[in-house]
Amino acid sequence: MGIFDKIFKSDNEEKNVEKKQISWIEIKQMEMLDEIVEASKHHPVAILKHSTSCGISRMVLRQFEATYDIREEDMKLYFLDLLSYREISNKIASRFNVPHQSPQLIVLSEGKVIYDASHSEISADKLKSIA
Repeated sequence: MGIFDKIFKSDNEEKNVEKKQISWIEIKQMEMLDEIVEASKHHPVAILKHSTSCGISRMVLRQFEATYDIREEDMKLYFLDLLSYREISNKIASRFNVPHQSPQLIVLSEGKVIYDASHSEISADKLKSIA
């Protein structure tokens, strides 16, 4: 929270802000890519590739989380920390034939990429039409 937010935002406004909790599944092992493909055969899955050192990526993540409202049983969300797991990010790019971007949202259905967006094109609202 910035200094101007502290000055101009009342305590009541802060208490009334509902924080959404998203059940991210962290990708930490290469073998999880097989799990993701298998899960996509039952319903769409999304992979968010995020750079923890990038301000733009952090802003996109915050906006995505604030607007995401798809039920967990309709779409699983996977999260990849690019800096910690660069090798997995490279494998995602080659396995699914999607050029690497950061931040990047990739949606799979039936084991195939059906949607791919990066930077400001990443939108939770777009996923509603896919789920």
